[in-house]
Amino acid sequence: MPRYRLDIEYDGTAYAGWQRQAGQHSVQAAIEQAIRGFSREEVSLRGAGRTDAGVHATGQVAHVDLLKEWPADTVRDALNAHLGMAGERVAILAAARVGDDFDARFSAVGRHYLYRIANRRAPLALDRNRAWWVPKPLDAEAMHQAAQVLVGRHDFTTFRSAHCQAKSPVRTLDRLEVTRSGVMIEIRASARSFLHNQVRSMVGTLKRAGEGAWTVADVQAALEACDRAACAGLAPPEGLYLVQVDYTGASRGGVTPSAVWSA
Repeated sequence: MPRYRLDIEYDGTAYAGWQRQAGQHSVQAAIEQAIRGFSREEVSLRGAGRTDAGVHATGQVAHVDLLKEWPADTVRDALNAHLGMAGERVAILAAARVGDDFDARFSAVGRHYLYRIANRRAPLALDRNRAWWVPKPLDAEAMHQAAQVLVGRHDFTTFRSAHCQAKSPVRTLDRLEVTRSGVMIEIRASARSFLHNQVRSMVGTLKRAGEGAWTVADVQAALEACDRAACAGLAPPEGLYLVQVDYTGASRGGVTPSAVWSA
């Protein structure tokens, strides 16, 4: 069966998340419906990562097996046509024929997330549902310094959902950087894999550091507590974006990285 890699962008506002759920509108189900529309096949789409309700993506990756061989551009264009007709806020950025050994989830060697905070007094109009509005002034440099405590290999129990299904809370966080441009604060996180709610939990804690309510030592203590109750809070989903998934060698599937990741 021919296997195709799909690079995907979506506005997660109206969706119950990536994963198909009974009685809920999900990104996965929307794309599977579009595939049925053009190929008449019942398929199961596998994504590189699950995003929660309200979380966006500019570089999600998935793969699907089809019975018939189609030109990759036809797959992309046909899916976009059916998604558009259904009024979905989902776009297929690229499609590529890949080998049977490519797995969007298990072949991934890195995942990158962006979290956007709009730090201004005025409420959001254009960025509503696409950034976390925080009217209280934040010190982005203090947030960045606190973030460095979390970089490296740690037990992230404090920063994962109580419903997380991962077997181990230990993860290696390769990058956690905080920068400001005008009123917009951007937090970029990179790792091979993340725990459920890990990024949003870390952002909620860094916000407290930006407010001056927490010190670097407080963040260190929260990490070392290995206790969900020690987390400062969970940032809302609308500021979070899955921006890139990394693959190596042949696992790339012959396409460019799913999004530009600036250093």
